[in-house]
Amino acid sequence: MGVVNVTPDSFSDGGRWFGADEAISHGLELAAAGADIVDVGGESTRPGAVRIDEAEELRRVLPVVTALAGAGLTVSIDTMRARVAERALAAGAAMVNDVSGGLADEAMGRLVAAAGVPYVVMHWRGHSADMYERAVYQDVVREVAAELAARISALVAVGADPRLLIVDPGLGFAKHPAHNWALLARLGEVAGLPHPAAPFPVLIGASRKRFIGRLLGGPDGPRPFTGCDDATVALTALAAAAGAWCVRVHAVPGNADAVKVAARWQQELAR
Repeated sequence: MGVVNVTPDSFSDGGRWFGADEAISHGLELAAAGADIVDVGGESTRPGAVRIDEAEELRRVLPVVTALAGAGLTVSIDTMRARVAERALAAGAAMVNDVSGGLADEAMGRLVAAAGVPYVVMHWRGHSADMYERAVYQDVVREVAAELAARISALVAVGADPRLLIVDPGLGFAKHPAHNWALLARLGEVAGLPHPAAPFPVLIGASRKRFIGRLLGGPDGPRPFTGCDDATVALTALAAAAGAWCVRVHAVPGNADAVKVAARWQQELAR
């Protein structure tokens, strides 16, 4: 899954793809480089981000979704708003990626249930402005799995098909670095969360996140985001070998190679 941030303040690219034409070109480039899905988002969820209004989010994403879907790409809409998801699906998006797992907009569950599309349910405890205040866990893996299970039960209760649900542990969202590493090391427990329909496909979004920069940094502080792409490739290989369904990344070629290597590794282990 390649990322297209149609925002002026993304943590990873600083607004490089904010214009519709630039975003469309970038989405096409990601697909050509090997992305199976292009994830289009118009609202930054970086730490401390302030929300934009619905009209502005629609203005940013609809031309991009329409053009990329029209070009034959599989497009995911990255949004917390049911109305934005609805309009994007009508424009050709094939799935919804909601970092709030349906908590930010109670209409989201009913929308994806009626639409019958794949839906990424991310673990989330609150908006970016104050999410780190909520990063308190006794056992982060067990608690994240339990909270995701509760979200899935709520979604199924309003008609969502559990076979179309994908879970995301929400790396970096109300998580400190140690929490992120624990979740990555125990992906099997995330997929096998306590729900009758488990295991679920798992989406991992580690690309360029601050916990990687902190690991690789030195006396002057964390490594810059764009200097973390090689480490992201390493995490992609490990996550794919551990059974992740998909990885969400900013730089596609190396990560696409890592997925192929991991798939071959798994084939050999299965012999």
